[in-house]
Amino acid sequence: MSHDGVGTRPGRGSVMRAAAFLTAGVLALPVLSGCSDPDPAGKPLAGQDIAPAARARIADGGTLRWAVDSVPETLNTFQSDADTTTSRIAQATLPSMYRLDESGRPERNEAYLESAKVVETEPKQVVLYKLDQQAVWSDGREIGAADFAAQWRALSGKDSAYWTARNAGYDRIQKVERGDNDLEVRVTFARSYADWQSLFSPLYPKEVMGTPDSFNDGARRKLKVSAGPFTVRKIDRKGDEIRLTRNPRWWGEPAKLNEIVLRAVPRDERAAELAAGRLDLADVDPAAARRIAIAAPRPKNPSASPSGTPLMGPDLRKLTPVQRKDKERFHGFEVRKSLEPAYTQLALNGGGDGPLADERVRRAVARALDREKIAETVLRPLGLPTEPVGSHLALSGQAAYADNSGAVGGQDTAEAQALLADAGWVPGGPVKEKKKGEKAAGSEADRTGKKEEGKEKEKGTEAKTDKKTDKRSDDGTYVVGEDNKGADEQDSRPLAQDGKQYGGKQLSGGAPGAYAPQGTAAPAAANRQLAKDGKALTLRFVVPDGEGSGTLRTVADRIGHMLKRVGIRTEITKVSDESYFKDHIASGQYDLALYSWPASAFPATDARPIYAKPVPAADGSLNVEQNYTRVGTDQVDQLFEQAVSTLDESESRSLIRKADSRIWAAAGSIPLYQRPQLTAARTNLANAGAFGFGTPVFEDMGFLKKGAAGQPAPTAS
Repeated sequence: MSHDGVGTRPGRGSVMRAAAFLTAGVLALPVLSGCSDPDPAGKPLAGQDIAPAARARIADGGTLRWAVDSVPETLNTFQSDADTTTSRIAQATLPSMYRLDESGRPERNEAYLESAKVVETEPKQVVLYKLDQQAVWSDGREIGAADFAAQWRALSGKDSAYWTARNAGYDRIQKVERGDNDLEVRVTFARSYADWQSLFSPLYPKEVMGTPDSFNDGARRKLKVSAGPFTVRKIDRKGDEIRLTRNPRWWGEPAKLNEIVLRAVPRDERAAELAAGRLDLADVDPAAARRIAIAAPRPKNPSASPSGTPLMGPDLRKLTPVQRKDKERFHGFEVRKSLEPAYTQLALNGGGDGPLADERVRRAVARALDREKIAETVLRPLGLPTEPVGSHLALSGQAAYADNSGAVGGQDTAEAQALLADAGWVPGGPVKEKKKGEKAAGSEADRTGKKEEGKEKEKGTEAKTDKKTDKRSDDGTYVVGEDNKGADEQDSRPLAQDGKQYGGKQLSGGAPGAYAPQGTAAPAAANRQLAKDGKALTLRFVVPDGEGSGTLRTVADRIGHMLKRVGIRTEITKVSDESYFKDHIASGQYDLALYSWPASAFPATDARPIYAKPVPAADGSLNVEQNYTRVGTDQVDQLFEQAVSTLDESESRSLIRKADSRIWAAAGSIPLYQRPQLTAARTNLANAGAFGFGTPVFEDMGFLKKGAAGQPAPTAS
């Protein structure tokens, strides 16, 4: 979850975020918005768009050719180099005790579980799993307690010989044992664990989890034993594809497809591969989606589509010659669209001793942003809902969701100026002339950047810069909004397309600040440069320069103009895609940045490392886990611990919402919009496309029978 992208992670368990709050007693937080509402979670902003069809309408057989980002380095989702394709293969071939429904909430997977519930809470929490009596591995062995126990031992964190990327939840288990019969598994927890439904999904056979060698190496290149509707037939690394075939021992509804071929195809090549007939299903960027949408008939009733409005494209009555050719090339395809279970945020680096270490400055940045306009810029042209994200820890429709953005407040220029004034940043103050190579007022990052990263990549065309609104420097940066043109006029540039996803881990630190006293007067001359102690208030805004990250650069530009209104200048520095996350975000070499986090059905577990307070490591460095904003407090950590330790679901949700409210108040990161999900699919392909929150049901995917009436009706949102 482009760099509008999600941090890469091993399976669901590394779904994480970033934390923050103030020192206790500085601010009385407002009441959580929506607390009077019995269900502030609401509904998903956009539903699935998968062309659902009954199994009777789907033909038996066929091969689905599905574009993915990579042939994974490992098939073990619990290893650090697992990726989204690893997870997709696991979903098709391995047991999961729970899967996510269309609202992003966990539901029991009936193919494997007859039931699962907490049967004891005192003196210890005990969960009893009752397995489906037909559930067997592909070698004929029953799935049972031995598999659960092997996975617990491998992931408990007690044996360092296992090279695991995560052990959250498994480290709270005391023992795993057989129940009254072979179909029962009893799991006893040493410490209560609210997110127990996140465990054993996926479940690997004991042959994989049983020894460090088999865990570390045995499941990297192949899965000898599986237990899903499909099995891994072949991984062709030279040919960049993985072949999944029907599992003959699958006891559930038989898979409609004979085979699924997952092909690694770069995003910028997918439109051509679709047009050539070499793909049936592929996530695409907005530019490709608009081209493909020309070929599909527009719905007579747009409100019946999952996202409410059609993908905005050209007037079909006035097609150019190129567009008419696209209409022919993409005949038989359509674009299915929803919103990803991931959101894009503005990250504010609170580490070091730069301006953003002061919470008043971070809050001023937050109050300067018009999040509604930013969301509209990205999503309105795609015909998707434009409501900004109101939570760091869940998305609309998920159980823990509530809009807590009121804790920092909405767009308010006067309040932003007052916060900056209280922090000592005044307009027109004396500014010392920077010497060559001197750092700007910001984080302790190297503001000059690497020479080759600071410049536009030369790929046959020269990158264009609006000279009326941007002032390019000689070190690869440009300052947004250096003239007096209105911000709304400056923000009217068209969007480009999205690309890859990035993630990682690194070390560094953070520090909170204080709030502006209520009623602090706004300074005059708001559009003049602010300065303090002889340094201008200029923030380094790092963005990726790849062809697929145009949307992020457009959003960064718009944010720069919004910040200019309150006296904050931004130096936008473009860096290579390859170094963007590793060398800048994870290592703290930025002031402002845009990247995304995936939403989780289990935020008490998965979000904690993203918002955990950085702590000193044994070697003297600062361990930030995945908190790349370096902003965190003990209070937020305590709320996460309380939420994950209570077995009262309502109380756990309340604690998560309180934690989110405090994260908002500290303004270490500002959620902006839910990421668009655009999927090109053959019009006769059913039960596949833009899945939204929902886990794909692989056995139901397939091609409509010849003569099947029309196209499957989309689900309502």
